[in-house]
Amino acid sequence: MNKLWKVLSSTALAASLLAVPNVGFAEPGPSPQQGENLSIEGFISYEELGRKLEQIQKSSQGKVKVESAGKTNLGRDIYKVTVGHGDKVVLIESEIHGNEKTGTVALLNILQNLGSSNSKEAKKILDELTIVVIPMMNADGSELDRRANDMDWAEVVAKFPQLANVQPSWNYYNYPGSYNYDLNPGFDVNRDFNPDLNYVPKPEDFPGASNKYGWYITPEAQTLRDVYKELKEQFGKVDVFIDLHHQGFPYVEGTDDRVTMSISGKFVKHSNSPGGEKYAEYAENYNYDFSRQLNLALYNALQEKGNSVFTNISLYDQTIDLPGTALGAFALNGSGAVLFEVSGQTQNFGQKKRGQLVKTVETGLMGIINGVTDGSVHQLNPEKYENIPLSVRTPGGL
Repeated sequence: MNKLWKVLSSTALAASLLAVPNVGFAEPGPSPQQGENLSIEGFISYEELGRKLEQIQKSSQGKVKVESAGKTNLGRDIYKVTVGHGDKVVLIESEIHGNEKTGTVALLNILQNLGSSNSKEAKKILDELTIVVIPMMNADGSELDRRANDMDWAEVVAKFPQLANVQPSWNYYNYPGSYNYDLNPGFDVNRDFNPDLNYVPKPEDFPGASNKYGWYITPEAQTLRDVYKELKEQFGKVDVFIDLHHQGFPYVEGTDDRVTMSISGKFVKHSNSPGGEKYAEYAENYNYDFSRQLNLALYNALQEKGNSVFTNISLYDQTIDLPGTALGAFALNGSGAVLFEVSGQTQNFGQKKRGQLVKTVETGLMGIINGVTDGSVHQLNPEKYENIPLSVRTPGGL
């Protein structure tokens, strides 16, 4: 393992900042799992994030740049953090679902160490890569400790009057339950993306469905889209896009082992496969092999941990077709794409699991960062991705 990774094990920060996640990336519809209504006191808040980023920027002596890329629906800053000055671009975002927060902590750890380390390994990363991090995409949802943002359909219509007479989008949460969406509605922001980065909402595209494109009707999705477009304009492409999430409690295929994290590089059907014909216009850019190589770099980094919970890594559902997600839309635009789905909830595992979950994400991220930095990711056989065990819902399942 790269020497830099020995530095990147700041469990003290992890212990103080880890948050309570809830549900996964590819939920089939607008029905978040209703977990216990636990306090998020002691976990990172939007205000705490701002203070921590300010500290990281100051201590980095110019290596780390923090700025506001946009505003949430309630006017909170969506922070964009840049470190490195290389030609290869890695864009990473966390908390597009406001109750999936482990990735935020892992990103702060990595930013802190890359910004403060004077090692040869760190210098090489910063020379080769431009790493852009959105550590809390959905700050309004994060403050509510829920999946959706804080926005009602009337606000959408006010911004897009052409939608006045259409049915609200399928990812709109406005029903009663433990999150009180009937009183305080919101959208699953990770269903609001479209591979047409200049798309303007059209009435005929509503209410849509999980296997159709999104619309960029939420300011959070618009902000990430704009960051992506700006990077494409500046560098020609966004080489890698990574999205950090949480899920439930699957098992590693063929074992009785709980999954520690699921991963994936497949979010839409291939254009030459049944049902994938609709993506033909993006086929020239779509690079599934590179996505598979990135996932292998992540997988291999965790397997190097030896026989432990860190090696309980599985493939996320490989049958999904979700072009309205950020991963699906950006993969169709030519980015190598990687999904992290940490398993289990902090309230289920307790305090002793916090450092483990964060370190799992950190280790995987550094596997990708190191592989892209030295080019070794391109030497990996993408077909070996298919050998990673799948996630199953019952122990010993095949």
